Amino acid sequence: MAKAKSNTVFFCRECGYESAKWMGQCPACKEWNSFVEEPAAAGKKQQAVVSMRAPGRAAAPVHIGEISLDDQDRTPTGFEELDRVLGNGIVRGSLVLVGGDPGIGKSTILLQVCRNLAAAGKHVLYISGEESLKQIKMRANRIGAIAGDLLFLCETNLDTIAGVLENTKPEIVVIDSIQTMYREDIASAPGSVSQVRESTNALMQIAKGFGITVFIVGHVTKEGVVAGPRVLEHMVDTVLYFEGDRNGSYRVLRAVKNRFGSTNEIGVFEMLESGLAEVKNPSEMLISGRPKEASGAVVACSLEGTRPILLEVQALVTATNFGMARRTANGVDYNRINILLAILEKRCGFAMSRYDAYVNIAGGMKMNEPALDLAVVMALVSSFKNREVDPGMLIFGEVGLSGEVRGVSQAAQRVAEAVKMGFTACVMPKANLAKIKDEKRIRLIGVENVREAIALI
Repeated sequence: MAKAKSNTVFFCRECGYESAKWMGQCPACKEWNSFVEEPAAAGKKQQAVVSMRAPGRAAAPVHIGEISLDDQDRTPTGFEELDRVLGNGIVRGSLVLVGGDPGIGKSTILLQVCRNLAAAGKHVLYISGEESLKQIKMRANRIGAIAGDLLFLCETNLDTIAGVLENTKPEIVVIDSIQTMYREDIASAPGSVSQVRESTNALMQIAKGFGITVFIVGHVTKEGVVAGPRVLEHMVDTVLYFEGDRNGSYRVLRAVKNRFGSTNEIGVFEMLESGLAEVKNPSEMLISGRPKEASGAVVACSLEGTRPILLEVQALVTATNFGMARRTANGVDYNRINILLAILEKRCGFAMSRYDAYVNIAGGMKMNEPALDLAVVMALVSSFKNREVDPGMLIFGEVGLSGEVRGVSQAAQRVAEAVKMGFTACVMPKANLAKIKDEKRIRLIGVENVREAIALI
């Protein structure tokens, strides 16, 4: 007797690989324990919601000179911080994924963007699968009056949504969230790997076929990545992440993928009662409230894209009570802190192995730029010796394993930001000093190694 055909298939959560049986390791992305079981689709899949090309246009290859860039004009969102992260505005027909922890402000900022675009004369449709129309109106009343052509829809069936889009023909659409959307021809629950993948694929075809800009809200897992298959991030044009402590007031918007701009830019927002407000000068925000006459506090300069940002690096070094010293890093790479402590012990003679070390970047920022190395070293030594670093001094530079201080990129921009914020001295790599000799507004101190920098304390 023939064995009945299985009614379930297995998908990899990371890459979407499909298998007829469960496997411990995915053969495509090599991830372990990533397969989930889901019902197999009954019968042949239906045709895609729309074609990738515009209606009425024949499928034919074109020469590069025949492609017009008129449709790629950028549309301002009303937030300069968001425009910077997107690459100077919204591109028509793009698919943007916005992720972040619950309560971080994803829905709030997208509703504010819809309000700004509608006020600018755009036809906008906000589709929610999680909130009722009354809940949306309560949030809309909090962020301010809405004027213009902004429509709202509560629906989770993607086939129904496709019909609404075809009838209303909006220019910008917000889907909140992709985990609540489903297609009837997929025999699995909303939020599953199959539904998320196929729903995103349908929205991608809608965006490209009709030239509609689509914003998708995505939930995140406990690891901080967008829930669903990893292929979701490959399908969209831009992936934005909201970072920050939900109990704090500041939020950082960062692009981890952007086909229309740089992924190094960040936007800083502050959560207020009336919604999210832009922080035009994050340097002033991040170094405000600095401790006075306290050791272990140093101001550094990190570069995010084209924007220099001043940060307060804090360090606390105390004698350990156990045989093994403890290290804690908040906002910086933990392994990088261990390397810098080893450099201090080997090259400078500090017995760091007998001391606990705690390093923190004030304000909840997360930075991995090597230019913060010298500031971290100075903060550790300042706390170790219990000596204050000059509060008017800015420090930046990369530290090598031999204890040398290596040059960093765009040093002139970092120095200009220090002058703007009123700093009187700047400790920097000697390799960068020759390029900005004409700077008279601030005292520049070039160092070749860590020992020269420590001698300044």
